[in-house]
Amino acid sequence: MAKRIQFARTGGPEVLETVEVEPSEPKAGEVRVKNHAIGLNFIDIYFRTGLYPAPAMPSGLGTEGAGVVDAVGEGVTHLEVGDRVAYAQGPLGAYSQYHVLPADKVVQLPEDIPFETAAAAMLKGLTSQYLLRQTFPLEGGETILFHAAAGGVGSIACQWAKALGVRVIGTVGSAEKAELAMNNGAWATINYREENVVERVRELTNGAMVPVVYDSVGKDTWTTSLDCLAPRGLMVSFGNASGAVEGVNVGILNQKGSLYLTRPSLNGYADTRERFEEMCLDLFDMLESGKVKVDIAQRFTLDEAGKAQEALASRRTTGSTILIP
Repeated sequence: MAKRIQFARTGGPEVLETVEVEPSEPKAGEVRVKNHAIGLNFIDIYFRTGLYPAPAMPSGLGTEGAGVVDAVGEGVTHLEVGDRVAYAQGPLGAYSQYHVLPADKVVQLPEDIPFETAAAAMLKGLTSQYLLRQTFPLEGGETILFHAAAGGVGSIACQWAKALGVRVIGTVGSAEKAELAMNNGAWATINYREENVVERVRELTNGAMVPVVYDSVGKDTWTTSLDCLAPRGLMVSFGNASGAVEGVNVGILNQKGSLYLTRPSLNGYADTRERFEEMCLDLFDMLESGKVKVDIAQRFTLDEAGKAQEALASRRTTGSTILIP
């Protein structure tokens, strides 16, 4: 028997329950992974609350983890029992001691990258990869705005952007988070609780504003983000931490300078095995080189999944958070 977190109805952290289940056998094209560490992400909260509908109830939760291949289904040739692996996509259910998922969504993990690092970095690191290298391919020399710069994605993105020669202006909610963002390579920070973000961006850029804004906050920062963009700049809305952006009049993009808007996702970029592997290699290179270091600031047991999500939603966390099965 194995421990698993699931929910039978949407709602707050209290809907999560711990159950004992018999680990499923992998079908053709699948593998079973014995998790050593599990990633915690805002998208997990979106499923729990019903913002993103789960395929069926009761539902597992989580899409990111790292461990060892425990069983292999028919037709799988690139993975074997005993392989060290990591994953960031696939069916819900990573909040478990064992997880069965398509082998194409699983990648071999280099020996010098620990399981905990991989579980904390796969989704956030691959998100940083597509944001900085594909959605708006940064070449170096740009000044950009990145919201929640001390969070899980922000902590990795600040380091990656600095390695590319990019100046990151990061928004944060406290002096402690400002210090963390600066330590991770931010060029400047703005405490949104005390400062006017648009005015500070104008000051920091000598009125030029920025060519791209990366915004995972959503509703609360939508207008602010648009006002920070230079003419024909790109608004990258990749999360809904404060709620979804709704009722958008696309005419506002014209009014604020012929702006561009995109709402990307990892599944939209890692949509083939080849692209997924290329993105993972890019991420692993950054981790192995030391240019990106993963700060695992919080660890919770699997039974504490609700408590962990509550801390994440209330913005009491910094860096990355993982669950230990």
